[in-house]
Amino acid sequence: MKNILIFFLIAFTLTACGEDCYNAPQTVAFKFVNADDENLITNGTLTVYSIKDENQVGIQLTKTSEDMVILENVGAYNGTKNYSFTSNVKAFNFSIQSSEFKGGCDGYQINKLTFTGINIDVTDEKGYYKIVLQ
Repeated sequence: MKNILIFFLIAFTLTACGEDCYNAPQTVAFKFVNADDENLITNGTLTVYSIKDENQVGIQLTKTSEDMVILENVGAYNGTKNYSFTSNVKAFNFSIQSSEFKGGCDGYQINKLTFTGINIDVTDEKGYYKIVLQ
């Protein structure tokens, strides 16, 4: 009986602490268009593209069914990181400023994206960034 009571006491203590949880930074997605708002991946203009961080490490990119590009695993840090985008159409730089998430779970949140480059027009749409490459 004493062992059963100890078992339940330990089990209750371990489950009462709550679940470990993690909030990943929100998804960063880019849609590349021309001045006529035509998707450059869909129309075959943008065929080769890559993104590297400030340490020249390649960022994993995923193309969606809507021909947008999702940047994988960015923003999970405190501070600002610089990135460079290169393609057969244009190159530009951008930075992502992130911070620790202050809530019930551990994690990070992206606070700001800043784009730099010649003839880069960026619009923050709902859920993605529309980038006009001319």
